[in-house]
This record gives sequence, structure tokens and C-alpha cells, in this order.
Amino acid sequence: MSTSNNHAGIGMTSARTRDRLVQSLREQGIADARVLEQIRNLPRHIFVDEALSSRAYENTALPIGWGQTISQPYIVARMTEALLQGVPNGKLLGKVLEIGSGCGYQTATLSPFVERIFAIERVEPLVKRAKQNLSELEIRNVRLKHGDGFKGWPTQAPFDAILVAAAPLSLPDSLVQQLAPGGRLIVPVGAEGQQQLMRYTRRESGVHKETLGPVAFVPLLAGVT
Repeated sequence: MSTSNNHAGIGMTSARTRDRLVQSLREQGIADARVLEQIRNLPRHIFVDEALSSRAYENTALPIGWGQTISQPYIVARMTEALLQGVPNGKLLGKVLEIGSGCGYQTATLSPFVERIFAIERVEPLVKRAKQNLSELEIRNVRLKHGDGFKGWPTQAPFDAILVAAAPLSLPDSLVQQLAPGGRLIVPVGAEGQQQLMRYTRRESGVHKETLGPVAFVPLLAGVT
């Protein structure tokens, strides 16, 4: 990853500001040192509009246009940690499907821990923006496409893990079917105000379900725009 001055940041995007963010995540229960280090090192300010760069290391969601937001760092860390739980340090997940890549921040957070990421975004201008951001950071293990997240990416299935950054009302069976045996799906499920972050693991005996806590996401919408 590049370490240019643009990526290192100054003032409100400096190392001290990033350290405060990481400390906040620790206090909220994020314990995986790999995830905390990646959040510290990743230049979140390049993923937001320049006018918002001074707020990039606040632990809050920020608008990125087209009615979408860059997720709160805590949520990105929580979902990444849930995906990596049980994966030994230094071992990479094989293939990961990401639904709702937005501007690419969650994608970039995951990238060091995965051999290949297949990312889908329904808003076409955000696909272009994510490609630019990932290219600037020299992240090359991601394939992005403009598409409908409900459909997943059948031609690349099965996936060792699937991460969904928007909330369906119920678990989409189409995504469960694209999980490899032993694969896990991290997804917020439920109506607005009632969403829970869920982890589903595909086993021979069926799908094992875990509830990870309340969250608030934009709804997962069908189709593209």
C-alpha cells in the first residue's frame, strides 16, 4: 500500500487522529489486532469528499452521494472481525463476495486478509469511484462489478465468505446457495429500527445462525441504478 503524504494525512487526518479512532474501537469491543491495525493504516480520508476529510477518522458514517454512506469504522471493523474469527493469523481467506461495495472502504479493509474479493455495487458511479480509490491504494486483488446484490455472483461461486453491507428484510437464499461448505455470511437483517447483524455458517447439517447485535444499515435494494 502506498504511503504518500496524501495517504499519511495531516491535521485531522494525522496518525494521532487515527490512534484515537483505534482506541475508540477497542473500547467498543473490537479485539482483533489485525483489524485494528488495518483500520489505523487505511487512509479513510481518500474515500470521502475532500470537504468531509477532516471528519474521516470520526467513528461515524458519512455521506458519499447517491443516497449512500461510507460505513462507520466500528461497523466495518465489527463485520471484518466477524468474518475473520477462527481464521489463523497469516492465513488468507480464499474467495470473498462483497455486496454493496460503495466507495470501496470496506473492500479495502478486507483486502489484506483475502486472496480474491468479488465486489458488487448497484450504483454505477460508485463502482467507478471504488475502482479509482482501490487503484490509488494499489489494491489489486479485487474485481468490481455493477450489479444486483440479491443475485450475488453465481459464475464465481462458491465463496468462502460473503459480506453484505446493506440490510435485506430476510436472509436471501440466493446468497446462502453461493457459500462454500463451511463458508460464512455476515449480513444485517431486518426492517429499519429492528436490524440485527447476523453470521450464518453453511454446514452439512444446515445453516448455523448467530446474532451479533443490533445495527442500522440502508436497505438492500434489488436492481441497479
